[in-house]
Amino acid sequence: MLSFILRRLGVMALTMLCLSLVVFFLVNLEPNLKKLAISQLDMRSSAEDLESWLQRNGYRQNFFVRYGQWLGVMPKQPNIDPETGQAVPRFSYCDEPAVARYSGVLQGDFGCSTKFKVPVGEKLVPALGATGILMFWVMAVMVPVSLLIGVLAGMREGSRTDRALSVVSITTTATPEYISGVIFTVIFASWLGWLNGSAASATNSGVTFYNFTLPVMTMAIYGIGYIARMTRASMVEVMTQQYIRTARLKGLSFPAVVLKHALRNALIAPFTVIMLQFPWLLTGVVIVEVMFRYQGFGFTLVEAAANNDIDLLLACSLVSVLVVLSTQLISDVGYALLNPRIRVQ
Repeated sequence: MLSFILRRLGVMALTMLCLSLVVFFLVNLEPNLKKLAISQLDMRSSAEDLESWLQRNGYRQNFFVRYGQWLGVMPKQPNIDPETGQAVPRFSYCDEPAVARYSGVLQGDFGCSTKFKVPVGEKLVPALGATGILMFWVMAVMVPVSLLIGVLAGMREGSRTDRALSVVSITTTATPEYISGVIFTVIFASWLGWLNGSAASATNSGVTFYNFTLPVMTMAIYGIGYIARMTRASMVEVMTQQYIRTARLKGLSFPAVVLKHALRNALIAPFTVIMLQFPWLLTGVVIVEVMFRYQGFGFTLVEAAANNDIDLLLACSLVSVLVVLSTQLISDVGYALLNPRIRVQ
């Protein structure tokens, strides 16, 4: 197991390196650099002014040199003021020292946000914390409810309970987040009048019913159906196994058979599905956080992409890749721990 984990960690590091190189190339394409220069200067700036700004801030250096500086394996050089000839920081509002230094991702320096005028870490860490709280409550609602629905539906295949719960699961899975979010907004705002202006105050960092409870409901409803269907399918398969029949023939009650023999084996496949919900939640929060003005990771990612905030966009991409690869590793290890046959192999 230790050898397996070490190999996977090596593959994860190589994958993150390759994907970061691709993202770095895409965000540094010429149209994006021009857009960044315009956002930092003025729409009426001449082509010479834009080019001068890009030159002065190091965006015209060799691509691999800049990538190495971003990683932290090559030293960052200070900018030189053409008027005074003195070294100046690239972005004064981030308090970057005007000296040559190794300062990149490997040193914990993710650069400076040109949109929010702060170091990337000061913007990204609170955003991740806000999204982490949101994701925690989504999982706290989604996982128990979906497992309960799946187990109840799969215990007696073809029963009325099974058919009713299966219809509910399929309906919720077939409804994307941006549809259910609009439906909830209409229900609670137009019909029930519960929001009472909280939507207007959602642009602030404070948590409201509009920008927290509704996002949790929106994402949980979609995920409940998917996990419940997988749990039902696994439960139905387990309930047909020979050892279940043997337990019933020995006189064990139906609830005892389900709880002592069927439940653990039925939860092996849903465990993998549950772990893979974390990458889905990262993409789901992009839609939901923008819709409800919840200022977390997804909202920050959209703002960074819309304003070509290169350093912040690169940091968000790195976090996304790390979450995806980490959850896959945890899923594989957890599957092996739950399934003795995998450990023997």
